[in-house]
Amino acid sequence: MAQRRALVVRGGWEGHQPVKATELFLPFLERNGYAVRVEESTEIYADAAEMAETDLVVQCMTMSQITADQVAGLSAAVIAGTGFTGWHGGIVDSFRASSEYLHLVGGQFATHPGREPCERHGGPEDNFLPHTVRITDLGREHPITAGIEDFDLVTEQYWVLHDDLIDVLAVTTHPTQTWHPWHRPVTSPAIWTRLWGAGRIVVTTPGHSLDVLEHAGVRTVIERGMVWATRTASAS
Repeated sequence: MAQRRALVVRGGWEGHQPVKATELFLPFLERNGYAVRVEESTEIYADAAEMAETDLVVQCMTMSQITADQVAGLSAAVIAGTGFTGWHGGIVDSFRASSEYLHLVGGQFATHPGREPCERHGGPEDNFLPHTVRITDLGREHPITAGIEDFDLVTEQYWVLHDDLIDVLAVTTHPTQTWHPWHRPVTSPAIWTRLWGAGRIVVTTPGHSLDVLEHAGVRTVIERGMVWATRTASAS
């Protein structure tokens, strides 16, 4: 069996610590037999030969920009069977100006509601809220989330705009608060998969900081998601 090839693409907004965050998962990939290549930009997406040989792309690239040929190359690789995964803003708050990228991923960060205004002090903690990630019925049967119980976090709670072609493995609900303009609780997908051509996509929205990535539930989901998304025999 040929060695599986993983491509880690990182960069963008430094607030999500793309280098340190991805370094957490490199040992896992290597232990599981992947040959790992790390790139600090999305230029490689436009290299059709390299992407054709890539079995898994792990992206941590918050905001930033992507060219038309780069997003086309990424999309073509996924359609042909390359897996695509990531967490938090590194995958669902990437390349806001690219509708083609948003269509590929199936969901886009809209906001992360904050604390009551009188409790804000101007730091990132202003947006850290206690919330629960709830595994769906589908998630309880899916290999990525099977056996994982609902878990609580105190971090950014992503509000995601999405289509209905995603398979939702976990959700989180934004409650109504007097300082917010919405009038009823809003439930957003927190973990989802997406089948795109012969490829598999996995999105995990928790992951703002290293401590969240090291949370047992979050880390397990991300690591299982890498394996599940990897090019399958049928897509070879």
